[in-house]
Amino acid sequence: MIDILLLAIVGIVTWCVASEGAWGAGFIFVSVLLAGLLAMNFFEPLATFLSNNITNSYAWQQRWDIIALVGLFVGFIFLFRELTVRIAPAYMQVHPLVHEVSRWGFAVMTGYIAMAFLLTALHTAPLPREFAGFTPERKNLLGMVAPDREWLGFTQYVSEKSMRKGTFGHLFDGPEYSFPQQENQIWPSFPIRYATRRGQGGAMGAAAKPASGDKADRSF
Repeated sequence: MIDILLLAIVGIVTWCVASEGAWGAGFIFVSVLLAGLLAMNFFEPLATFLSNNITNSYAWQQRWDIIALVGLFVGFIFLFRELTVRIAPAYMQVHPLVHEVSRWGFAVMTGYIAMAFLLTALHTAPLPREFAGFTPERKNLLGMVAPDREWLGFTQYVSEKSMRKGTFGHLFDGPEYSFPQQENQIWPSFPIRYATRRGQGGAMGAAAKPASGDKADRSF
Protein backbone atom coordinates (compact mmCIF):
# COMPACT_ATOMS: atom_id res chain seq x y z
CA MET A 1 0.00 0.00 0.00
CA ILE A 2 2.69 2.50 1.01
CA ASP A 3 4.74 1.64 -2.08
CA ILE A 4 1.85 2.47 -4.42
CA LEU A 5 1.20 5.75 -2.60
CA LEU A 6 4.86 6.79 -2.83
CA LEU A 7 5.05 5.99 -6.55
CA ALA A 8 1.83 7.94 -7.11
CA ILE A 9 3.31 10.98 -5.35
CA VAL A 10 6.43 10.85 -7.52
CA GLY A 11 4.36 10.49 -10.68
CA ILE A 12 1.90 13.28 -9.91
CA VAL A 13 4.55 15.76 -8.76
CA THR A 14 6.77 14.94 -11.76
CA TRP A 15 3.95 15.52 -14.22
CA CYS A 16 2.87 18.79 -12.60
CA VAL A 17 6.40 20.21 -12.34
CA ALA A 18 7.35 19.19 -15.88
CA SER A 19 4.42 21.22 -17.19
CA GLU A 20 6.13 24.39 -15.89
CA GLY A 21 8.87 24.14 -18.51
CA ALA A 22 12.63 24.01 -18.00
CA TRP A 23 13.07 27.23 -16.02
CA GLY A 24 9.91 26.80 -13.99
CA ALA A 25 10.83 23.21 -13.11
CA GLY A 26 14.29 24.34 -12.03
CA PHE A 27 12.90 27.04 -9.77
CA ILE A 28 10.38 24.66 -8.26
CA PHE A 29 13.10 22.06 -7.61
CA VAL A 30 15.20 24.59 -5.70
CA SER A 31 12.13 25.82 -3.82
CA VAL A 32 11.10 22.33 -2.73
CA LEU A 33 14.65 21.42 -1.73
CA LEU A 34 15.15 24.54 0.40
CA ALA A 35 11.64 24.31 1.86
CA GLY A 36 12.25 20.71 2.91
CA LEU A 37 15.57 21.51 4.58
CA LEU A 38 14.20 24.51 6.47
CA ALA A 39 11.07 22.63 7.55
CA MET A 40 13.09 19.69 8.85
CA ASN A 41 15.48 21.93 10.73
CA PHE A 42 12.88 24.02 12.54
CA PHE A 43 9.68 22.01 12.89
CA GLU A 44 10.50 20.63 16.34
CA PRO A 45 11.08 24.08 17.92
CA LEU A 46 7.84 25.26 16.31
CA ALA A 47 5.96 22.18 17.53
CA THR A 48 7.28 22.81 21.05
CA PHE A 49 6.17 26.45 20.86
CA LEU A 50 2.68 25.49 19.67
CA SER A 51 2.41 22.82 22.35
CA ASN A 52 3.45 25.21 25.12
CA ASN A 53 1.22 28.07 23.98
CA ILE A 54 -1.92 26.37 22.63
CA THR A 55 -2.36 22.99 24.26
CA ASN A 56 0.18 20.65 25.82
CA SER A 57 -1.95 17.53 26.10
CA TYR A 58 -0.03 14.39 25.16
CA ALA A 59 -2.31 13.58 22.22
CA TRP A 60 -1.90 17.06 20.74
CA GLN A 61 1.85 17.05 21.29
CA GLN A 62 2.00 14.18 18.84
CA ARG A 63 -0.13 16.05 16.32
CA TRP A 64 1.84 19.31 16.54
CA ASP A 65 4.96 17.65 15.12
CA ILE A 66 3.44 16.67 11.79
CA ILE A 67 1.35 19.86 11.64
CA ALA A 68 4.48 21.98 12.13
CA LEU A 69 6.57 19.91 9.71
CA VAL A 70 4.11 19.84 6.82
CA GLY A 71 2.92 23.39 7.55
CA LEU A 72 6.44 24.81 7.34
CA PHE A 73 7.13 22.81 4.18
CA VAL A 74 4.04 24.10 2.40
CA GLY A 75 4.55 27.64 3.70
CA PHE A 76 8.17 27.84 2.53
CA ILE A 77 7.25 26.44 -0.89
CA PHE A 78 4.61 29.13 -1.38
CA LEU A 79 7.07 31.79 -0.18
CA PHE A 80 9.87 30.69 -2.50
CA ARG A 81 7.45 30.20 -5.36
CA GLU A 82 6.17 33.74 -4.95
CA LEU A 83 9.71 35.12 -4.82
CA THR A 84 10.82 33.30 -7.95
CA VAL A 85 7.72 34.40 -9.86
CA ARG A 86 8.45 38.03 -8.99
CA ILE A 87 12.21 38.12 -9.59
CA ALA A 88 12.62 35.61 -12.43
CA PRO A 89 11.46 36.01 -16.03
CA ALA A 90 8.32 34.10 -16.94
CA TYR A 91 9.96 32.44 -19.94
CA MET A 92 13.45 32.14 -21.40
CA GLN A 93 14.16 30.48 -24.72
CA VAL A 94 16.36 27.37 -24.60
CA HIS A 95 17.24 24.65 -27.09
CA PRO A 96 14.34 22.17 -27.42
CA LEU A 97 16.49 19.22 -26.35
CA VAL A 98 17.82 21.09 -23.32
CA HIS A 99 14.28 22.16 -22.52
CA GLU A 100 12.96 18.59 -22.48
CA VAL A 101 15.88 17.11 -20.57
CA SER A 102 15.86 19.93 -18.02
CA ARG A 103 12.16 20.02 -17.33
CA TRP A 104 11.84 16.26 -16.91
CA GLY A 105 15.10 15.98 -14.98
CA PHE A 106 14.12 18.69 -12.49
CA ALA A 107 10.59 17.28 -12.34
CA VAL A 108 11.75 13.78 -11.41
CA MET A 109 14.13 15.11 -8.76
CA THR A 110 11.40 17.31 -7.33
CA GLY A 111 9.00 14.37 -7.24
CA TYR A 112 11.52 12.20 -5.45
CA ILE A 113 12.34 14.87 -2.88
CA ALA A 114 8.66 15.57 -2.22
CA MET A 115 7.99 11.85 -1.79
CA ALA A 116 11.01 11.40 0.50
CA PHE A 117 9.94 14.37 2.61
CA LEU A 118 6.36 13.16 3.00
CA LEU A 119 7.58 9.65 3.83
CA THR A 120 9.80 11.17 6.51
CA ALA A 121 6.83 13.16 7.80
CA LEU A 122 4.96 9.89 8.36
CA HIS A 123 7.46 9.09 11.11
CA THR A 124 6.00 12.00 13.11
CA ALA A 125 2.35 11.13 12.46
CA PRO A 126 0.14 10.12 15.45
CA LEU A 127 -0.43 6.67 13.98
CA PRO A 128 0.53 3.13 15.00
CA ARG A 129 4.19 2.16 14.80
CA GLU A 130 3.48 0.19 11.61
CA PHE A 131 0.59 0.94 9.26
CA ALA A 132 -0.37 0.44 5.59
CA GLY A 133 2.94 -1.28 4.91
CA PHE A 134 4.99 1.50 6.52
CA THR A 135 7.67 0.20 8.86
CA PRO A 136 10.46 2.40 10.31
CA GLU A 137 13.14 -0.23 9.70
CA ARG A 138 11.96 -1.23 6.22
CA LYS A 139 13.06 0.13 2.86
CA ASN A 140 9.61 1.55 2.24
CA LEU A 141 9.88 2.03 -1.53
CA LEU A 142 9.40 -1.38 -3.15
CA GLY A 143 11.59 -2.94 -0.46
CA MET A 144 14.68 -1.68 -2.32
CA VAL A 145 15.10 2.00 -1.45
CA ALA A 146 14.69 3.98 1.77
CA PRO A 147 13.94 7.56 0.63
CA ASP A 148 13.21 8.66 4.19
CA ARG A 149 16.64 7.51 5.40
CA GLU A 150 18.28 9.21 2.41
CA TRP A 151 16.45 12.45 3.14
CA LEU A 152 17.27 12.27 6.86
CA GLY A 153 20.94 11.68 6.06
CA PHE A 154 21.03 14.60 3.62
CA THR A 155 19.25 16.88 6.08
CA GLN A 156 21.61 15.87 8.86
CA TYR A 157 24.65 16.56 6.69
CA VAL A 158 23.43 20.00 5.60
CA SER A 159 22.38 20.84 9.15
CA GLU A 160 25.79 19.97 10.57
CA LYS A 161 27.89 21.48 7.77
CA SER A 162 26.16 24.64 6.58
CA MET A 163 22.89 25.52 8.31
CA ARG A 164 24.56 25.30 11.71
CA LYS A 165 26.93 28.08 10.70
CA GLY A 166 24.14 30.50 9.89
CA THR A 167 22.31 33.03 11.99
CA PHE A 168 20.19 30.49 13.85
CA GLY A 169 22.88 27.85 14.32
CA HIS A 170 20.32 25.12 14.93
CA LEU A 171 21.26 21.44 14.66
CA PHE A 172 18.53 19.29 13.14
CA ASP A 173 18.93 16.08 15.09
CA GLY A 174 21.26 14.53 17.60
CA PRO A 175 22.59 15.50 21.02
CA GLU A 176 26.34 15.84 21.29
CA TYR A 177 28.23 13.32 23.43
CA SER A 178 31.91 12.49 23.52
CA PHE A 179 32.95 8.87 24.00
CA PRO A 180 36.47 7.43 24.24
CA GLN A 181 37.83 6.20 20.91
CA GLN A 182 34.81 7.60 19.04
CA GLU A 183 35.28 10.35 16.45
CA ASN A 184 31.55 10.93 16.10
CA GLN A 185 30.14 13.36 18.67
CA ILE A 186 26.64 13.86 17.24
CA TRP A 187 24.18 10.98 17.62
CA PRO A 188 21.00 11.37 15.52
CA SER A 189 17.96 9.42 16.67
CA PHE A 190 15.02 10.67 14.57
CA PRO A 191 13.60 7.29 13.41
CA ILE A 192 14.16 5.66 16.80
CA ARG A 193 12.53 8.48 18.78
CA TYR A 194 9.40 8.69 16.68
CA ALA A 195 9.02 4.93 16.24
CA THR A 196 9.25 4.54 20.01
CA ARG A 197 6.64 7.22 20.54
CA ARG A 198 4.21 5.60 18.12
CA GLY A 199 4.84 2.22 19.69
CA GLN A 200 3.94 3.64 23.10
CA GLY A 201 0.47 4.61 21.98
CA GLY A 202 0.72 7.15 19.21
CA ALA A 203 -2.32 5.88 17.32
CA MET A 204 -4.75 8.57 16.25
CA GLY A 205 -7.22 9.16 19.02
CA ALA A 206 -5.35 7.14 21.60
CA ALA A 207 -4.90 9.42 24.56
CA ALA A 208 -1.79 7.81 25.95
CA LYS A 209 -0.54 9.34 29.18
CA PRO A 210 2.96 10.66 29.80
CA ALA A 211 5.33 8.33 31.58
CA SER A 212 5.62 10.58 34.61
CA GLY A 213 4.48 13.97 35.85
CA ASP A 214 1.72 16.19 34.60
CA LYS A 215 3.56 17.43 31.55
CA ALA A 216 4.39 15.20 28.62
CA ASP A 217 8.00 14.61 27.71
CA ARG A 218 8.79 15.73 24.14
CA SER A 219 11.96 13.66 23.97
CA PHE A 220 9.93 11.00 22.09
